[in-house]
Amino acid sequence: MTSPNRLIHETSPYLLQHAHNPVDWYPWGPEALARAAAEDKPILLSVGYSACHWCHVMAHESFENPETAALMNELFVNIKVDREERPDIDAIYMEAVQALTGRGGWPMTVFLAPDGRPFYGGTYYPPEPRYGMPSFRQILKAISEAWQDRRRELESAGDRLVDGLRRIAPAQPPATELTPALLDSAAAGLMRELDPYEGGFGDAPKFPQPMNLDFLLRNWRRTGDEKQRKAVTYTLIKMARGGIYDQLGGGFHRYSTDAHWLVPHFEKMLYDNAQLARTYLHAWQITGDAEFRRIVEEMLDTVLREMTSPEGGFYSTQDADSEGVEGKFFLWTQPEVVELLGDDDGPLFAAYFDVTLAGNFHEAGQPMKKPGTAGHAILHVPDDLEDAAQKLDVSVERLAAVIARGRKALFEARERRIHPGRDEKILAEWNGLMFHAFAEAGAILGRADYLAAAERAAGFILTQMTVRHGADEANEHVQDAPRTTHHAPRLFRTYKSGRAHLNAYLEDYAAVALGLVGLYEATFDLRWIEAAMALAQTIVEQFADGAGSGFFQVSTDHERLVARRKDFVDNAVPSGNALAAELFLRLAVLLGRDDYRGYAEGILRLMADGMGQQPLAFGRLLCVLDRYLAPGQEIALAGDPAAADTQALLAEVRRCYLPNSVLALALPGDKAAATLIPLLAGRDRINGRAAAYVCRNFVCNLPVTEPAALAGQLEVGYNAGTLTS
Repeated sequence: MTSPNRLIHETSPYLLQHAHNPVDWYPWGPEALARAAAEDKPILLSVGYSACHWCHVMAHESFENPETAALMNELFVNIKVDREERPDIDAIYMEAVQALTGRGGWPMTVFLAPDGRPFYGGTYYPPEPRYGMPSFRQILKAISEAWQDRRRELESAGDRLVDGLRRIAPAQPPATELTPALLDSAAAGLMRELDPYEGGFGDAPKFPQPMNLDFLLRNWRRTGDEKQRKAVTYTLIKMARGGIYDQLGGGFHRYSTDAHWLVPHFEKMLYDNAQLARTYLHAWQITGDAEFRRIVEEMLDTVLREMTSPEGGFYSTQDADSEGVEGKFFLWTQPEVVELLGDDDGPLFAAYFDVTLAGNFHEAGQPMKKPGTAGHAILHVPDDLEDAAQKLDVSVERLAAVIARGRKALFEARERRIHPGRDEKILAEWNGLMFHAFAEAGAILGRADYLAAAERAAGFILTQMTVRHGADEANEHVQDAPRTTHHAPRLFRTYKSGRAHLNAYLEDYAAVALGLVGLYEATFDLRWIEAAMALAQTIVEQFADGAGSGFFQVSTDHERLVARRKDFVDNAVPSGNALAAELFLRLAVLLGRDDYRGYAEGILRLMADGMGQQPLAFGRLLCVLDRYLAPGQEIALAGDPAAADTQALLAEVRRCYLPNSVLALALPGDKAAATLIPLLAGRDRINGRAAAYVCRNFVCNLPVTEPAALAGQLEVGYNAGTLTS
């Protein structure tokens, strides 16, 4: 094995995968940049992540090749970055690559001047010329020659790119007003992009896009437009029955390579399942469809089983590949199914999940199967249970029993296979998204184990990944600690193997704080809302733009990069500013903070034109705009949450889909809660019974003690607040 390079000292599993490359890799940092400056060499920056299939392909083809590595080492200072650990670096240089080529993706390959200015870039490069692309070695030689012979031209190109990167947002908000018409326009734009046959937005490749689905559900709630509700529920059913969903183990793969949700790239990402769990949960609240509840529980049970660390945090990803083959862990042949289930049940199970002799999966670049051999299949569900039973000429009960038995048997057999690799780093942002999902699902579905998982994860983030003024600096797990003030705790971005490090980003603070608000509303434990308030204060102190609206992605004490960006556009995860705007709106209502509402309003006004013109890029911010324009009820309960009368009132609240409402509860005589949350001031039980107080826009209904009366107030109150153009 090749002697390890400098990546051997990193915690990122992706970087460690490259620690034995013959490439003289550096992690991003002052050592690499200083060497590039001293030797006046351009930098080759390679960005990827551990679950990325084509990242593995390029690593095997090029970075493990001694001749290619020697060329890289001779001509460049080579830096490898895990995009999940360093979203700031990834975002800056991805924008540059998209400006240069019109597209982006991973692996990302960017060439920089020694001071970090990008001047050329792309994504995957093959080892030999193919796919209409030059070989990677040809690119290396051409860039090096251009650096020697046409350096001024390259540096001028870099200057232009950097100027573009620094134009992060409009200096002043546009003239567009924040009115319901903006929501209507955005919803109409999303509906035009909808695939009416397969669900989802656009054509292949097709991504779930939970943020845009969430917005359409909110817009249905606001307007009553049944087409929007049906579009979302149809999409959710198609995805849940497709190959993009793991029909045996639960959980969604990253995206579908086709328009039919059949053939995914097989990696599973924590953030996808965190967001989709909440979307399916809301669909269950709206429809009562048991299939939606099943999907929620299967997703979260998968995370508990496969993605939860012993300390309570959640791991990041599962790879697409096992044994070097994409999807091998998840694929089946018809003979395998029949052998496991027998000649009676096997064909029925195979037919229901479309496991045919020919198969429906063929990995790119692999030889076709030999004639007469069984092809590999991805389990998916082409027909409803009733339709499938009719086609197979069996009863619905018989087919359902076969499916239940078969899923269990195939899952147990699959567990004996070699599992895909797992990226076991714990990221603050993604954990915030996931424990928010566990908290909400635990409360709504009555799952105490989900609430316990949420509390463990939140506690882990607030202890092992947080630095407070005057504390923790001597702890072993603290590395690269950011500076703190007395009232503003600081987060780390990443944790693995007992080490937390890297200064956290806006999206980390906002996602964790939102999860904490959700955890408070699920448990009514004041420590969670207090922690959310502290993180919100850090956002104000460290990320606010003193000269304009919105928040920067990196803190004031972050290392200096070629640009300090503001992030407004959703990608696979919500933008940092969308998360921050939602956080400040929710806290504004719970805590009575008008200044917090002002922060959210500033972001919304700044992005008003973008939301209306490009709704696909602003799904989460559109949800925030809906909350801003159509605020829900403020629901205060007085009672013991363990008592039956309080639980009955809580069950009524949680049965309803009330996306813009806030919920608070105080035990009788709890002065601390009433002081912290003005909504609870003066609220008490009535004649010894738990009571609910429902307010909206500074107007309150009479308190009620009966669940039926509360249900009437919630529904009437929501309809009374519905906005139209």
